Amino acid sequence: MSAVLDAETDVGAHPGRECSLPTLEQKHSRTGCAPTSAIAIVLLGTGVVGGAFLKLLNTPAASSLKLVGAANSRRQQTDATSLASRGLREQLASRGDARDNASLLAALDASGAAAKVIIDATANASLAACHAEWLTLGYHVVTANKALAGGDLSGWRALQSATARGSQYGDAATVGAGLPVLSTLRRLRRCGDSLLTLEGVFSGSLSWLFNQYDGSQPFSALLREARKQGYTEPDPRSDLSGEDVARKLLIIARHAGFSLGSDEVLVESLVPESLRGLDTEAFLARLDELDAPFAARHAEAAAHGCVLRFLARLNQRGHARVGLVEVPPTHPAARLYGTDNQFALTTTRYNAQPLVIQGPGAGPEITAQALLGDVLALR
Repeated sequence: MSAVLDAETDVGAHPGRECSLPTLEQKHSRTGCAPTSAIAIVLLGTGVVGGAFLKLLNTPAASSLKLVGAANSRRQQTDATSLASRGLREQLASRGDARDNASLLAALDASGAAAKVIIDATANASLAACHAEWLTLGYHVVTANKALAGGDLSGWRALQSATARGSQYGDAATVGAGLPVLSTLRRLRRCGDSLLTLEGVFSGSLSWLFNQYDGSQPFSALLREARKQGYTEPDPRSDLSGEDVARKLLIIARHAGFSLGSDEVLVESLVPESLRGLDTEAFLARLDELDAPFAARHAEAAAHGCVLRFLARLNQRGHARVGLVEVPPTHPAARLYGTDNQFALTTTRYNAQPLVIQGPGAGPEITAQALLGDVLALR
């Protein structure tokens, strides 16, 4: 997965809380100030990615944006003086009003801005479930949260229905930490091109692990280092399970016109059954149990003249698979560096040779930039 992106532990809503939205009539009845050309934003999630986004707000590129609300999982702030503070993220860690989506959205309505945007910089499924309703009510949503678009097919369809009403859904940060994957796919489809097959490395953390793993040191040692560097989630099983890669594959496939359900992706988990039910600390204490299985797989791949890579694949029939694969040294995925992601798209017109999009697939700064880019596109 995009490790740093998905390492957001500072999610934005209490489990089970309603979206707390005003009705359409209430929303339209508020007068507020006269509309301006500014873009008013509410930021949900002030963790790693949200914190990087707050820093971008202090740059000239974000001069047209007006922050009217910010929240972490427990507290929020709508006071203009506090929001202007460079210590907002740290301030919210200890003080602020109790979380309440309704008051945050009321601050958007009262802004008088021509464009009102909710930025979801979390990985919280409860917040993602609100995206379609927010869009229906006329708010734009810009997100790094994959839980809706990459979740159940019913959620994807609700999202498509909501965006058909005119509000925009900024999703560049959900795949490849802002690499131009979804925008390229949408442009190709508008030109009448069709995706035939897809293959690639969609996880910054798993990319780094298998780019480094050559059998000279235990896999557990690399995993501890990846965790220390912030490339994985605090609980690395979130990465090793393959579920996040599956979500990204679903998002791309659905944008390409494949109506795949979340149960239609075959996912190979790299977490042994015996380690799946443990709490995080117990799992971390038993990381050495990963070493022998990975050493055996590495040795087998080396005997075939191959290396291991964690690939996502989609074929023309809509068959989707995520898992560890042996690839020859000449394979594009064998030549990646660091946390690089790679997306190889074979289409009707890019047929003899695939269109390849490649670059860093993890990092708070580039993910925050993807969020900012989607907001600025609303101008």
